[in-house]
Amino acid sequence: MKKFMNKLNNISKSVKLKLFLTLCIAVLCIIFFLIILNTFALENFYLYSKKNTLKQLYYQLNDYYNGKNPRLDLEAELEKIAVQNNFDITISDEDNMSVYHYNKNFYAIYETNRGETLESTNNFKIIKQEDFKNGLSYIVLSGKFDNGYHLQIRIPVTSIQDSVRISNRFLLLMAGFTIIISAILVSVISKKFTEPILELNQIAKKMANLDFSHKYRIKDADDEIDNLGKSINTMSDTLEETINQLRSTNIELEKDIEKKSKIDEMRKSFISDVSHELKTPIALIQGYSEGLLENVNTDEESRKFYAEVILDETNKMDRLVKQLLELMKLEYGKREFHNTTFNIVELEQEVIRKTKVLLDETNIEILLDTKQEIFVVADDFYIEQIITNYLTNAIKNVKEINGKREIRIDHQIIEEGKKVRIKVFNTGDTIAKEDIENIWKRFYKVDKSRNRQSGGSGIGLAFVKAVMNHYHEKYGVINHENGVEFYFDLKKGEA
Repeated sequence: MKKFMNKLNNISKSVKLKLFLTLCIAVLCIIFFLIILNTFALENFYLYSKKNTLKQLYYQLNDYYNGKNPRLDLEAELEKIAVQNNFDITISDEDNMSVYHYNKNFYAIYETNRGETLESTNNFKIIKQEDFKNGLSYIVLSGKFDNGYHLQIRIPVTSIQDSVRISNRFLLLMAGFTIIISAILVSVISKKFTEPILELNQIAKKMANLDFSHKYRIKDADDEIDNLGKSINTMSDTLEETINQLRSTNIELEKDIEKKSKIDEMRKSFISDVSHELKTPIALIQGYSEGLLENVNTDEESRKFYAEVILDETNKMDRLVKQLLELMKLEYGKREFHNTTFNIVELEQEVIRKTKVLLDETNIEILLDTKQEIFVVADDFYIEQIITNYLTNAIKNVKEINGKREIRIDHQIIEEGKKVRIKVFNTGDTIAKEDIENIWKRFYKVDKSRNRQSGGSGIGLAFVKAVMNHYHEKYGVINHENGVEFYFDLKKGEA
């Protein structure tokens, strides 16, 4: 493709120069050929032609003097022939007395009678003769009529040599004019050819950049350029279709690879997390089970305690595995969200009702403004889990500060009424800066000494992070002087 585009570009750039040079060379070759013909062939052809003319004139005059046309004014005819053909003519009788002559200077040339013989017969002889006095050349016919008269005719050859020189100069001059005219014609004519080539070049460049939106405009000329344009249009359509198919296939392949990679990563992460978190409950179950088998405690109450511990750890393991599976599915996009518009205050009241047992145990009262209705757009199942995690976390960490032991759920309308921020605050210890980023990770616990009864699984805040990342909404934690506030944002809905 790139090679083809470069080829088109080179053609479009050089076609004018090539046409101009080709035309100039053709003109110069023709002129050169004509000059050679003029120089070497024209004079010989001229001599041949004049020689034949002299021969025909000899036979014509021979017939005249033999009386074949007695009514003819012979002297007037001779003068006419001499003037028309630029001949010098002398006719003398048997005694060498002049009968007719045209150009009296002819005698001096005749007296030399030296030159190159061109043709010789019994009746006449044709020679090429030089006049050394004036430097001129002539063709001379010397012959004898049937009546005994002598004929002398000469033709100057210098005129044809001058004609050759003048003709050559004229041809050179014409060559110059022809080249100038050629440059103008090439500029005009080549434009007709270069414009479609330049258009094809631009289309090829765009095709090289995978832009197939431009097509060649067919001119209905049915010539080679139109056929090339049709071929490029066909190639463009084929390439576009092929590349689109490749892109589609590549996207599907990338999705398959990403999907497989996520599944592998999820499986490895799940195995690693489960293996890590199940060590302690499995060890407890194993220890208490061995104690029951070996009858470490024989009384009924101790055995019941052992059994309750085993059951409690089993339930915790079950919850942990289920929570971890749910978290994995959220993090790797394997869960569908069913968004609806609902009253977030009403949902918070339901969560408080479900955690009433924990609240009663710790003797804590939660402050919630139930006078207003605030509607949000989200999946109420997952939002309920977030509120439950925040509230459970607050209950476990609430402490009395300045005589107050308080948990509070507040709402704040933000971003010009487009969103709602839900905040869960509890009095107690603040979270260290180095822990704030880590608390959203799976199994991370701020208080490493917290016992298993009150510590939780360490998955709750990671669950919050996964859900909020799906909605691309903000979430976080803020330290206050008397406690900690967790928050998350949701899109506000209409009632």
